[in-house]
Amino acid sequence: MKFLRPVTLIAAAASVAILPASTVLAQRQPASPEQRIDRLERQIQEMQRRVFPKGRPADTAGFADDPAATQSSVIGLSQRLDALEKQMSDMLRQNEESANRLRGIETTLGQMRTEQEQRIQALEQRVSASEAAVPAAPADTQAPPATAPTKTKPAAQPPKTSAAATAPDSGDDTAAAAATDPGEDAYSQGFHQWEAGNYDQAIATLKAFTSAYPKHRRVSYANNLIGRALLDKGQPREAAQALLSNYRDDPGGARAPDSLYYLGQSLMKLGQPAQACKAYSELDAVYGAKIRPDLKKLETDAKAQAQCS
Repeated sequence: MKFLRPVTLIAAAASVAILPASTVLAQRQPASPEQRIDRLERQIQEMQRRVFPKGRPADTAGFADDPAATQSSVIGLSQRLDALEKQMSDMLRQNEESANRLRGIETTLGQMRTEQEQRIQALEQRVSASEAAVPAAPADTQAPPATAPTKTKPAAQPPKTSAAATAPDSGDDTAAAAATDPGEDAYSQGFHQWEAGNYDQAIATLKAFTSAYPKHRRVSYANNLIGRALLDKGQPREAAQALLSNYRDDPGGARAPDSLYYLGQSLMKLGQPAQACKAYSELDAVYGAKIRPDLKKLETDAKAQAQCS
């Protein structure tokens, strides 16, 4: 028994000595490729953190020391590019809108220029026609609006004499002409009907006169008196149309200036003082110093009433 004890101790010691050796051998076994790759990646990452503390360089950076763009910087650049593109789009849109507005303004200016040229040409033609026409004769019993209609004059005059009194350049010769001129008699009949307040009859008689004697010297008188009869009758719109037609159809007629004045009066009745002022302005522009003094005074009062500038 004493002999077995030392052997047991030796074997135990040997087993203890063999165990660490086997452990060391197990630890020295070669690592797998995956483990080696992981270890190399960790070492490279650690080296990069030490060499490039500001960030990993880009693959295209070459030998520059500038760090690669981070995700936040890329996002920022992308946002800035988006903002620039939006601004460019807004600028292009605004440029197109400005171009469209400019074209519209140019078109409007062209139309206004054309209209002004046409109006100026029309006024020049009217002035030329009025200068070429016979100067306006003095007022007759039909012209003054302040005293019309005067119902006391016809009673004191016989028919033939009253016909002569309506002529602007009346006299003994005109009275004699009225006795042999059926057109003069027809106009005188319409005038006295208007003077007596028989407006419907006067309008019918005067229209028949202008239709039967379209070249008579009293046509301008008759058309003007038709407009006045309509105005006195309480039909300012129809009166304005008749008076404007008399002025436009025969701007050199003896009563064309009167038609412009009574056109303004009709527009005042229609509640259009601004348009009335335009009619008075047309009267001054076309006839100027040729306006009869009595008509000029009436026009001055009418301008004040319409508050023309």
